[in-house]
Amino acid sequence: MFNSLASGRIRRLAVALTGTAALATATLAAAAGPANAAPATVYTKGGTSWIRSCATLAAGDTMACNALKVTNAVQHVNALGVTPDATPSGFGPSDLRSAYNLPANGGAGQTVAIVDAYNDPNAESDLAVYRSQFGLPACTTANGCFKKVSQSGSTSKLPSSNSGWAGEISLDLDMVSAIAPNAHIILVEANTASMANLGTAVNEAVKLGAKFVSNSYGGGESSADTSYDTTYFNHPGVAITASAGDSAYGAQYPAASPYVTAVGGTALKRDSSARGWSESVWSTSASEGTGSGCSAYEAKPSWQTDSGCAKRTIADVSAVADPATGVAVYQTYGGSGWAVYGGTSASSPIIAGVYADAGTPTAAVPAADAYAHKSALNDVTSGSNGSCSPSYLCTAGAGYDGPTGLGTPNGLAAFTG
Repeated sequence: MFNSLASGRIRRLAVALTGTAALATATLAAAAGPANAAPATVYTKGGTSWIRSCATLAAGDTMACNALKVTNAVQHVNALGVTPDATPSGFGPSDLRSAYNLPANGGAGQTVAIVDAYNDPNAESDLAVYRSQFGLPACTTANGCFKKVSQSGSTSKLPSSNSGWAGEISLDLDMVSAIAPNAHIILVEANTASMANLGTAVNEAVKLGAKFVSNSYGGGESSADTSYDTTYFNHPGVAITASAGDSAYGAQYPAASPYVTAVGGTALKRDSSARGWSESVWSTSASEGTGSGCSAYEAKPSWQTDSGCAKRTIADVSAVADPATGVAVYQTYGGSGWAVYGGTSASSPIIAGVYADAGTPTAAVPAADAYAHKSALNDVTSGSNGSCSPSYLCTAGAGYDGPTGLGTPNGLAAFTG
């Protein structure tokens, strides 16, 4: 049964990954590891071009990362290493903390886990450059802040390297560092991008003591998802975040799990308002933008009360994801150093970092906290990621909506039990 379900998920994911072909302007031969060797399609809108880091699935993979790498970013720093008194392109830690009203020294005493597939052999050294460039405290294996393990907890027997997922890993590590610079970080690398292996990595992250686990990947829903819920994602008192997806309106897993915080994506821009920032739904086309929707399989959690979806609705909260308003990332395996990334792969680790800033969760399912503190979020009221009925599932408005959930962080109250 699981083999047929996995095949269906691959087919649905392949449709999602190719749905933005109308925007394609060229192809770029992306650097690739052994499991990711096909050329990547370049997508362009409004002067910004990008590729999907995980556009090609290896045999047996059912999940794709949601990282979008900008290919035409203009940098004002040296491509490699730290450039003193200069700022890389893309939003950096101070920008994100300003936009979301977050403390400058958050995460102390907490451990955030990043779950991804395959190995990034340069993960720790790249992380060191990012943190040094932005004046963040060192986070290394030597000082006890950083740990990289396989899904079984091994520090020596790691998965095969993959440059597409390495971009995802760099993005995740950098976003957690930006938001929760004093937190410890565990990178758990699954053997492959199957739900079983990624789920096993989630369990390993919790076993190693992480109270916050970010998952920046997804695939089409299947009837097996409720089984995956109980096997991999039911960890009371652990804040597990999951990207809502980059394929516009439509539900994906594991964001649909009622045990996770489903994280949508926004376009973030500076403005002259009192906040100094504004946000709208991230949408590139009818088939690319933040995910949202009504699950076909997952029961509605008690803390979610919207009336237009009888089952689990995606998303719960949101953060920046538009590659045109992307974030600074440093990646050398499959990359050339400083880059700009987007996708809901950015928003999931951002929200995991916010939870870490807020402290150890007290709710069994920390996603419920936002619903108890709705006013403590920036309500996103403009933009749409598709056509749907009822309209709030794909169109932003006052209060709850599918693409941005209850809104974006405005301090820590909405992430505190």
